[in-house]
Amino acid sequence: MATPMRDDGSLDLAAAARLATYLIEHGHDGLVVSGTTGEASTTSDAEKEALLTAVLEAVGDRCTVIAGAGANDTEHGRALGRLAYRAGAHAVLATTPYYSKPTQAGVIAHVAAIAEAAQLPVMLYDVPGRTGLALATETIVTLAAHPQVVALKDAKGDLAATGEVRRQAPDLAVYSGADELNLPLLSLGAVGVVSVLGHLASGELRTMIDAFDAGDIAAARAIHNALLPAVVGLFRFASPAPVKVALARRGLCGAQVRLPLLPASPEQLAILQEDLNRAGLPLAPTTAPGVSA
Repeated sequence: MATPMRDDGSLDLAAAARLATYLIEHGHDGLVVSGTTGEASTTSDAEKEALLTAVLEAVGDRCTVIAGAGANDTEHGRALGRLAYRAGAHAVLATTPYYSKPTQAGVIAHVAAIAEAAQLPVMLYDVPGRTGLALATETIVTLAAHPQVVALKDAKGDLAATGEVRRQAPDLAVYSGADELNLPLLSLGAVGVVSVLGHLASGELRTMIDAFDAGDIAAARAIHNALLPAVVGLFRFASPAPVKVALARRGLCGAQVRLPLLPASPEQLAILQEDLNRAGLPLAPTTAPGVSA
């Protein structure tokens, strides 16, 4: 879930509650708060707690709420895990430590420490394109044996590795973390998606997953392929700036992002419009009253 902000860069908690409610009313059965799309790297711990509290108050028990606990400092990750537990989150998302580039044994110790502090189920997050460090298959299998590690958000883009994880750790729930690979990952046994595209195409994604589960692969493929131009558009420039523009046009939140990210330029906005048009998800023509695009 994107983190709504006002024009001055401060959190917009009312918009966060509105966006969370909109998402669960349009097909989502879970929300990740303070993940990559939530600009977690530029929000303070106090802001993370306020955001998580606002979302939990808005959605109640209508969906699973997963709190980001990503950090390259294990003690900070433990603090985020305790924060998630204190606020009432249902689980935490733990990415590989960025920048530090620890050994795989260090990653295992890092995740175990966060799990112990959080006392909640853990979703691993494998996204080497952002962290600079991939989870080795052996590491994922080892962590899958931890009683609190129950899921993997797979954004590595290595389908062979995912297949091997599914073979060796069949009870670990795998979720696609890369929208361009949603359908291929479902074919390998993924149980769902943790999606940027889901902000705009939740109904389409749910229909695709339902079609796949029902064995209608042709229908699932048609939906997946039709949405691919939108996936390109949402990642042409630094995410989550593109999706925030689209959400602003729908009146759900402002388009403001925090430095070092920048809002969409007019040229980028025009290209995004073309990409979304090709996917049948056009930008609304004007910004809703009171919402800055």
